[in-house]
Amino acid sequence: MTTTTHLLRSRRFLPLFVTQLLGAFNDNLYKNAMVLFVVYSIYNSQEAEAQFSAIASGLFILPFFLLSALAGQLADMRDKAAIIRIVKFCEILIMIVGGSGLLLAWQGGALAAFAIPLMLAALFAMGVHSTFFGPIKYAILPQHLHKDEVLAGTGLVEAGTYIAILFGTILAGWIDVEWAALGVVLTAIVGYFSGRQVPAAPPTIDAEPLDWNLWRSSLQLVRNTMHDRRVFLAILAISFFWTIGAVLFIQFPPLAKNVLTASKEVASLFLVIFSVGVAIGSISINALLKGTVSARYSPASVIGMGLFVVAFYFVCRSWDPHPENGLMNVATFVVQPLAIPLLLSLLGIAVAGGMFVVPLYAFLTTFVDKSQTARTIAANNIVNSGSMVLGSLLAIGLSMGGVAVTDQLLLSAAMCLFSAWLGRMLFKSEQAALPA
Repeated sequence: MTTTTHLLRSRRFLPLFVTQLLGAFNDNLYKNAMVLFVVYSIYNSQEAEAQFSAIASGLFILPFFLLSALAGQLADMRDKAAIIRIVKFCEILIMIVGGSGLLLAWQGGALAAFAIPLMLAALFAMGVHSTFFGPIKYAILPQHLHKDEVLAGTGLVEAGTYIAILFGTILAGWIDVEWAALGVVLTAIVGYFSGRQVPAAPPTIDAEPLDWNLWRSSLQLVRNTMHDRRVFLAILAISFFWTIGAVLFIQFPPLAKNVLTASKEVASLFLVIFSVGVAIGSISINALLKGTVSARYSPASVIGMGLFVVAFYFVCRSWDPHPENGLMNVATFVVQPLAIPLLLSLLGIAVAGGMFVVPLYAFLTTFVDKSQTARTIAANNIVNSGSMVLGSLLAIGLSMGGVAVTDQLLLSAAMCLFSAWLGRMLFKSEQAALPA
């Protein structure tokens, strides 16, 4: 029996895996249903659409920056399984609010006064939910799994996350918004019951008073975590990866509509292919490394990612739009002369990205002491989210400055070069730390 099959049959892993999968599915069903409905049914301006997409991404990310320190303290000093139950119950309440916003938007009433504020408030609250769940899903792995299972477990969590993103994104693009409103509430309920099956994960250190000063605790957490060079480089590399991902995800809906003259189903297809690619990359890198946690392939992976971004840019620049025939559906889109190169470039971006980031997460969870794992992940989330918020603000600024969505892709390609340098520095530090 392989390690992967063994883990999927084990209560040490399966309930957490299912709970994380359902949470990622719900996040993306809700977020994409909201963004696609607003972009395609409310706004009719490329600038306004890009700004709304960036604002939505920024609101979801902001809680990671503000609350990750508190989330890390809780996860290391309290029973992680108990926190999961509380967080998943809150998800039900959040999705009732968000579903109400979707229904109001569908009915077309009080969009500016009630529907959009409700939807954005629920999106922010889901960011809070994910902030408190995020450190747990990685920190609990070294506590429940054997050392030689952690990389496989991390790869499965990442792959499962992106498979869930895939299905959430597909549904968001293909079902009506009123069904999405019902779906997010039902999924939250199922997620709560799966979360109740996660085995107890008591803290491995004595509980300490929580620091409720968010600014001070965040600075202290990052400072205490980043003093080690290898952890510092891993966190920076992951941060640049997610900044690149955030910029790309912001660009997809307005790019599909305004540059490629494609429907929301095609925009959904882009996100699906991206999710499938990251899942493929997550599994592939585990096979290449044979269970060993290492950044050996990270520099080459992110260089490949940058090259695929450049290829995607040139295909978009060469695309021949068909505005006179309206927005193309998926069947019309895929038979266009440049559709296959476009989709293959996008798949390449995602596969290379998955190969880059999974070993870095596994490194963070295995290198530090188990009593510090959640806070290390929380520090990573603070830096990641800060970088992603800056990326969202940069995308908003470029859109307001009149920079075309297609040209903004080159920003993502340029960031890959810096990520490759960080990955190379991490691998050199990793090699230097090996016994002579």
